Formats: sequence, C-alpha cells, structure tokens
Amino acid sequence: MTTWTPEDLARLAESYSLVLTAGDGPGVEIGMAVVDGGVYVRAYRGVRSRWYRAARDHGHGRIELGGVTRAVSFTTGVEPPGGLDAAFAGKYGPVSDALVASPEARAATVRIDPAA
Repeated sequence: MTTWTPEDLARLAESYSLVLTAGDGPGVEIGMAVVDGGVYVRAYRGVRSRWYRAARDHGHGRIELGGVTRAVSFTTGVEPPGGLDAAFAGKYGPVSDALVASPEARAATVRIDPAA
C-alpha cells in the first residue's frame, strides 16, 4: 500500500472537502477526515449510496483537491479507526452528527490511499 506524504496529509486535513470519482462515474464533493495517516470518507446514505457502491465495485478512482488530481484506491468495509468520529466532529462541528455519525454512515466508511 502506498502512503500519503506529510504534505498531502496536511493539505487534506486543512481542506473542507474533495471531489471523489470512483471508476468512470461522476464526481461527488465530500468531506473527509485524516486519522493516523489515513484519509477517510463516509457515505451519509450508507452502503446503498451510489458513490459508495462505485468505490466498492471499482476499488480505484481519483480525487481532486485544489486543482490537483490524484489517482487513488478505495478500501470499503474497513473498521473505522479510533478517533474518526472525533476527527469528523472537530472538522465539521455539529453537522457531522447528521452526516457521518449514524450507524448507516459508519458502515459506509471508505479509506482512500494513493494509487501505487
């Protein structure tokens, strides 16, 4: 597995959102959190979310952030790391409860890694 550089992690942590594209599908703007060197997103609609299913089925895609596009891989069905809920809450405040703290959203946690 390829890891993020410290510069990449800092940029991701400081950014409000990124555009995630799985396979050849349309991109979706989504919030993310960085925990222990990993980048995580959640589908607030759960595992039935269209982009979550595309990430699961394709396993790869790209992210766009600040004019930079990176090829990435997606890992679905991951056990959320300790501190992920707190990282989302710290970044997005009370809105995180409605968007990423439900059992459905937790079940749709995706880890994003740079493509090899």
